[in-house]
This record gives sequence, C-alpha cells and structure tokens, in this order.
Amino acid sequence: MAFDIDMIKKVYAEMPAKVDNARKTLGRPLTLSEKILFAHLHADQQLSNFERGKSYVDFAPDRVAMQDATAQMALLQFMQAGRPKAAVPSTVHCDHLITARNEAKKDLEVANAESKEVYDFLASVSNKYGIGFWKPGAGIIHQVVLENYAFPGGMMIGTDSHTVNAGGLGMVAVGVGGADACDVMAGLPWELKWPKLIGIKLTGKLSGWTAPKDVILKVAGILTVKGGTGAIVEYFGEGAAAMSCTGKGTICNMGAEIGATTSTFGYDESISRYLKATGREEVAQMADGVKAYLNADPEVYAEPEKYFDQVIEINLSELEPHLNGPFTPDLATPISKMKEMAAANGWPTKVEVGLIGSCTNSSYEDISRAVSLAKQVAEKGLTPKAQYTITPGSEQVRYTIERDGFLEVFDKIGATVFANACGPCIGMWDRMGAEKQERNTIVHSFNRNFAKRADGNPNTLAFVASPELVTALAIAGDLTFNPITDTLTNDKGEQVKLDEPTGMELPAKGFAVEDAGYQAPAEDGSKVNVQVDPTSKRLQLLDPFAAWEGTDLKGLKLLIKAKGKCTTDHISMAGPWLKFRGHLDNISNNMLIGAVNFFNEKTDNVKNQLTGEYGPVPATQRAYKAAGIGSIVVGDENYGEGSSREHAAMEPRHLGVRAILVKSFARIHETNLKKQGMLALTFNDKADYDKIQEDDTISIEGLTEFAPGKSLTVVLQHKDGSVDSIVVNHTYNAQQIEWFKAGGALNIIRKQVAGN
Repeated sequence: MAFDIDMIKKVYAEMPAKVDNARKTLGRPLTLSEKILFAHLHADQQLSNFERGKSYVDFAPDRVAMQDATAQMALLQFMQAGRPKAAVPSTVHCDHLITARNEAKKDLEVANAESKEVYDFLASVSNKYGIGFWKPGAGIIHQVVLENYAFPGGMMIGTDSHTVNAGGLGMVAVGVGGADACDVMAGLPWELKWPKLIGIKLTGKLSGWTAPKDVILKVAGILTVKGGTGAIVEYFGEGAAAMSCTGKGTICNMGAEIGATTSTFGYDESISRYLKATGREEVAQMADGVKAYLNADPEVYAEPEKYFDQVIEINLSELEPHLNGPFTPDLATPISKMKEMAAANGWPTKVEVGLIGSCTNSSYEDISRAVSLAKQVAEKGLTPKAQYTITPGSEQVRYTIERDGFLEVFDKIGATVFANACGPCIGMWDRMGAEKQERNTIVHSFNRNFAKRADGNPNTLAFVASPELVTALAIAGDLTFNPITDTLTNDKGEQVKLDEPTGMELPAKGFAVEDAGYQAPAEDGSKVNVQVDPTSKRLQLLDPFAAWEGTDLKGLKLLIKAKGKCTTDHISMAGPWLKFRGHLDNISNNMLIGAVNFFNEKTDNVKNQLTGEYGPVPATQRAYKAAGIGSIVVGDENYGEGSSREHAAMEPRHLGVRAILVKSFARIHETNLKKQGMLALTFNDKADYDKIQEDDTISIEGLTEFAPGKSLTVVLQHKDGSVDSIVVNHTYNAQQIEWFKAGGALNIIRKQVAGN
C-alpha cells in the first residue's frame, strides 16, 4: 500500500540540491548515509562539516512510527504538548501486547479482551491527532513499515530499537525514546550526534545454507554489542546488490544488537522490485529519477577507507551459517564449530523448541525457505524432534503464505502458528513449563537472546540463527547438527541428508490480503474525546517532573551498584510488565529488578540505608522518595543496552533517582535519561567504579556551573568516615542542560507550543 506520496515527492524534489550543496561545502564525495543526513537537516540547522561522533545536529525526520507498548507513554507525553495534530506522518502499531500461548486466533481474542482499554486509548488518540492506527493482528511494526511506509533516501524515527529494519529499503531509520517522538510530532527538531561511519563491503554471493541473517551474525561477532555505538553502518558491494530487499532488512534490523545508530543499503533493483510488489510502483519510479542520490558517490566505494571510519569486508561466497549465543547476540559460532563449542561450555545440545518469524525474519522469502525444509520431513520419512513455531510478520505475509499452501505444510509437521505479533521475541510467550526454570536450549530467528528474554526462564539458552537453520535444528533436535555435512536417521533406519533450502524472493502470484488491519484517522479530530479512567491500572495521565532545585545534589544514597551486563530488560522488564506501559507508577514496580547487585550477587535485593535491611529495589527507592532523599544508580559498561524503552529512564526519574553513573552508556538510553531531566554521568577513570561502597552517601558537585565539556565531581562519604572525590564526565550540550534544569524536555516543549 502507498501512503504519504506527496511527502515522498517533496523529499525527492529537494534532495538533489541539498546533497549537491553539502558536497560542495565539504569539497569531497559523500557516502549514502551522509547524503540522507544532509538532505534532512532541520531548516534552522546551519550546514557545516560536522565532526563525527561529536557534533550535535538538528534534523527533520519524514515520519514517526510507534509500537503499542511504547506508544502509550509517547502519546501520553504528546497529549501534553498542546498540538491539535501530529506535525509529520505518524503511525501506531499494536504488536507487543499479544501473548503467544495457544495459536493465532485464540491468542488474538484474549489480547483484544485483556488489553481493550489500552487499544481503545491508542485508537482514540490516533484518531484525534491524525495518526494512522494498525489494529492488533495487523503485524509487527517493522514489517508493516517495510511493506507500507519505508522509502529509499528517507529518514524516520521510531519508538523501538529495531526501527532500523527500514534501512533495508534504503532509509536512515533510528530507534528513539517516546520523548524524541513527541518532539518530532510536535514539529520540533530532532537532535542526534553526527554519526561515525562504518562501511561493510560484501563480495561474492550467498548460496546454499547461508542466509542474510548470517551476515549480521558474523558482523555482531566482529563488532560486539557495543562496536557500532554512535555509528551508521553502510553496506555496499556486489554481495549487497545480489541480496533481496527483505534480506537487507534482516541485516539492518539486527544492527541494533551491535549498538549502531542505524544501518542502510543503497537503492538497487531488489529494492525497486520490493516496492513494486508491495503496491508502491510510483515510489520506485520517483526513486529511479534520483537514483544517484540514493547511493554513495562512486569514489566512496572505490576507496572506502578514505570515507569511512572503519571498513569491514565479508566474502559471502565463503560465509558459513552461524549460531549466536547464548545470553548475548554477539557470541558468534559458525555451525561447523558448534559441536566443540557446546562441549567446551557444557551447553545442553538437545533443542527443545525452534521458533521462526519475528520482525527480523518473517518475510515471504524467509518463510518460503523454511517451508522447503518442512516439506522434506514427509518426503524423507523424518519426524521433527523439537517443537516448532511460526510468527508471521504481517497479515499480508500470513494471508499470502496461507494462500500459497505454506501453512498447510507447517501444519503437517505439527507446527504452531502464533499471531502476527512480537510474541516470544519480546518475552510475550506463555511457555508451558518455563516456571520450572530447567536448563534447556532453544533456537530462534529473532534478534535478542538475553537471559529470560523469551520465556522468563533464566536457564533457557537461546541461540540466534536464520529461519532455515532454525528449521533444520528443530527437525534434528540437536544443537550440534550441521545440515551441510550431517545426516539424519529416518523412519526406515536410513541415513538421509536435508537438501539445501530454496525459496522465492517475492510471491509469484503477488501479495494478497483481505484486511491489512489499517484504520485511518479522522479528517478533523477536534471533536474526538480521549478519556483515561483515573482508577485505571493500565493507564495514567502524566504529571510534569519537577525542575532542578538550582543547587548541587547533596546526601544522595546509593540505590544499587549494578554488576556486569545491565540492559533495558534488566532495568525495566518486558513480558508480563508490558501491561503497565501506560501507567508510570505501576510499571515502576519493576525498576532494576533484573540488575545484579554487586555487593551480594543477587537480583532485586539491595540494602535500605535507612533501616539497614535488604529488600526489593523499587520498594527501597520508594522508601527514599517518601523520606525526601534522592539516590544514585551505579552501573558497568554499555549500561542500557538493548531496547529503546524510555520506561528504563522514566521509572528512576519518577521514583526519585537523581543520577545514573556508569562506565559507559548505550546511545538510546543515555538520550532517554537526558530527555527526562536525569543526570547521565560516566566515570572519568573507570577504576573508580571500585570505590563505590554499599553504604555510601553521595554528593554531586559542580552543577551550579554545569556546562558542555566541563566535568563534575562526585564525593563519596563512606560509612567509616573516609571520603573519596572522583571526577565524572558527561556529554550534555547547552540544550540538553536546559532539559535538566527544566525537569525534562517535555516541560520545555509545553512552554514552546504554548508560546506559539
């Protein structure tokens, strides 16, 4: 379906002059990423040779996308902004609140009943403010965006870290918190630090068992979960051109797992084919007219080392299928090495469940390659040894694969088809037996595999792979099975080998759908009434956060010193907590309950300095808040890695935490903290992390002279009377310091809109 054609026409009409001007100003060829960035500078932003990784720059994104879990808080904030309508095309997608329990139809019925209040709220707010609404069951936000909204050379932001999926269609698409979305919907500039650039040259061609997923699994192994932080990853080369558009989307999607700002590909024939197949031939024709501006200048790819901060080359002809995990998406193991890796680490090798689909791998091509293996089960006399589930990415994909007989094939091998929603990928999986917390292994084609992520069981080892490899391992029931070399025993006792997967980039009969699930907003939403029940447990109108007192912060208590990996899942869990995403006070009861306390190696168990007793983190913080005492959270490297959820910043803010002090931050989380008026600080000397003691009373000095580039001082008053003073750094610019002083960016937005 084609939306917002006039907006796309305007982008393409203005892009050549903007890019030419930037090229002239810089006096050099431009990468694709730079062309898109320069073409989307905000009208008030002066063109300059911005410094990568240092210059804060204001942009004007073309559109905003929100999923139902994050949209609640984003729209609750937008309702305070005072605008009658969203300033840019925006959409809401209901995909996170559907629990995978039985099968698609039953699960959707339950979700519509359980979350009716939330869905009605989102639908009415969307209707009032001119926002497109995609109903429950319509599909996962990123697949729906790829099918309907993404376009080459565009810029979008989305309240989900995997918004980057749209890079597969040649966009600069960035995951943000709801406050950023609120800014853009209110017509204000969106601020981003000018990204560094990582170029990945793909040579050769994928074949056999190797899939696009293996490219990003390999890259994750090279760059690790923080190697892409602050950078755009730009893929190019003959291998990129030979890949499908949805394959490109898979690669960009999992770029979130290396911390990248986003990833993207240049416009080519595969992107053109996908646009036409999804009813957007007019967009493809427009893109053809500015094709040179939708790719890097030729000199860039001829000598990439001159134009990128880092260049990686991968020969797709030599690339091997990978399995990444467990517990982190960057532990990359080629399938040929899995047997020795599993033995060395004591991983359970029996595969209990294989799960395919999700926003990462739910395209027609993905499903067609998986079904080519499922067909072989009956043909070769095999019996699948593991449970097997499919999560379609959109109703359009689901309807089309049903029409083409794929679901019938999956049904014959005992597969379960879940709703067109996130489901197990984000912990919305009511897995039978997970409560026993038994050690077990699953394989899936999702993007993240943190502990407890899929089923809530900390002892589930989840490995990430392509849909075809997941299918093969589910048939074999063995993590160490290598379908390239190994055989299976069939029902006659014969040794048989799985044939290589085959598939179709696009459906031969075209896509089809009866009801895509889209609901257009009212032309005039002024008469639409949005109500929130004050007694609701799911929704709560927001009160503005208090402004800074104007003094240094004295007498803060240490709430928790988090040890090791502390993702946004640890700070604000998903799963059953998703139901409270629209109620800040209720969801704050999950604050940091997954973080490991450095002092006792336990989760959700910290010392209350007022009583000397140990208890849950949220309850301890509520006690400090009731006593009028602020607190501080201390963390390790890459704090806030993972999802874009701003609740991980809003909950500490709401409960009275004043500062987060860590060795390093993940990009989105640091921005979210700043937006909410929090202090996001880093150790100048990372060894100072060891100086933090459990009973410390802490002061933050230098705030009365808070300025860009100027360090602050943290004073640690230890229980024994000794004192340590340490230097801490920050990345606040002048505007962000104003957010802190005002008590949050939204307080400033409200004043600006009211002033207009």
